[in-house]
Amino acid sequence: MSESRSKEAWSHTSALLALLANAHRDPKRSAGFSPTDFNPHHTPKPNKIIGTTSDLSILKTIFVDSHAKK
Repeated sequence: MSESRSKEAWSHTSALLALLANAHRDPKRSAGFSPTDFNPHHTPKPNKIIGTTSDLSILKTIFVDSHAKK
Protein backbone atom coordinates (compact mmCIF):
# COMPACT_ATOMS: atom_id res chain seq x y z
CA MET A 1 0.00 0.00 0.00
CA SER A 2 2.84 2.38 0.76
CA GLU A 3 4.34 1.76 -2.68
CA SER A 4 1.08 2.75 -4.37
CA ARG A 5 0.92 5.90 -2.29
CA SER A 6 4.50 6.74 -3.22
CA LYS A 7 3.78 6.17 -6.93
CA GLU A 8 0.74 8.45 -6.73
CA ALA A 9 2.70 11.18 -4.96
CA TRP A 10 5.56 10.97 -7.46
CA SER A 11 3.07 11.09 -10.32
CA HIS A 12 1.87 14.50 -9.14
CA THR A 13 5.35 15.72 -8.22
CA SER A 14 6.88 14.71 -11.55
CA ALA A 15 4.11 16.52 -13.43
CA LEU A 16 4.89 19.70 -11.51
CA LEU A 17 8.63 19.29 -12.04
CA ALA A 18 8.13 18.83 -15.79
CA LEU A 19 5.94 21.94 -15.90
CA LEU A 20 8.56 23.96 -14.03
CA ALA A 21 11.43 22.67 -16.17
CA ASN A 22 9.56 23.38 -19.41
CA ALA A 23 8.73 26.89 -18.26
CA HIS A 24 12.40 27.70 -17.67
CA ARG A 25 14.05 26.00 -20.64
CA ASP A 26 15.21 27.56 -23.89
CA PRO A 27 13.05 26.06 -26.66
CA LYS A 28 15.78 26.64 -29.22
CA ARG A 29 18.40 24.67 -27.31
CA SER A 30 16.61 21.71 -25.76
CA ALA A 31 13.61 19.48 -26.21
CA GLY A 32 10.72 19.49 -23.78
CA PHE A 33 10.55 17.38 -20.66
CA SER A 34 7.86 14.88 -19.80
CA PRO A 35 6.76 13.83 -16.31
CA THR A 36 8.36 10.42 -16.83
CA ASP A 37 11.76 12.13 -16.99
CA PHE A 38 11.40 13.05 -13.30
CA ASN A 39 9.49 10.04 -11.98
CA PRO A 40 11.75 7.53 -10.18
CA HIS A 41 9.06 4.83 -10.34
CA HIS A 42 8.88 4.95 -14.13
CA THR A 43 10.72 2.12 -15.86
CA PRO A 44 11.19 2.61 -19.59
CA LYS A 45 10.04 -0.16 -21.86
CA PRO A 46 12.95 -1.87 -23.58
CA ASN A 47 13.14 -1.53 -27.33
CA LYS A 48 14.16 -5.09 -28.04
CA ILE A 49 13.80 -6.82 -31.35
CA ILE A 50 12.62 -10.29 -30.45
CA GLY A 51 13.66 -11.95 -33.67
CA THR A 52 13.31 -12.08 -37.38
CA THR A 53 11.84 -14.78 -39.54
CA SER A 54 14.68 -14.78 -42.06
CA ASP A 55 16.13 -18.20 -41.17
CA LEU A 56 14.04 -20.68 -39.23
CA SER A 57 15.96 -23.78 -40.27
CA ILE A 58 17.65 -23.87 -36.85
CA LEU A 59 14.25 -24.53 -35.28
CA LYS A 60 13.74 -27.56 -37.51
CA THR A 61 17.05 -29.04 -36.40
CA ILE A 62 16.30 -28.42 -32.75
CA PHE A 63 12.70 -29.56 -32.53
CA VAL A 64 12.01 -31.87 -35.44
CA ASP A 65 15.29 -33.64 -36.11
CA SER A 66 16.18 -34.15 -32.46
CA HIS A 67 12.84 -35.88 -31.76
CA ALA A 68 13.01 -38.00 -34.91
CA LYS A 69 16.31 -39.59 -33.81
CA LYS A 70 14.82 -40.94 -30.58
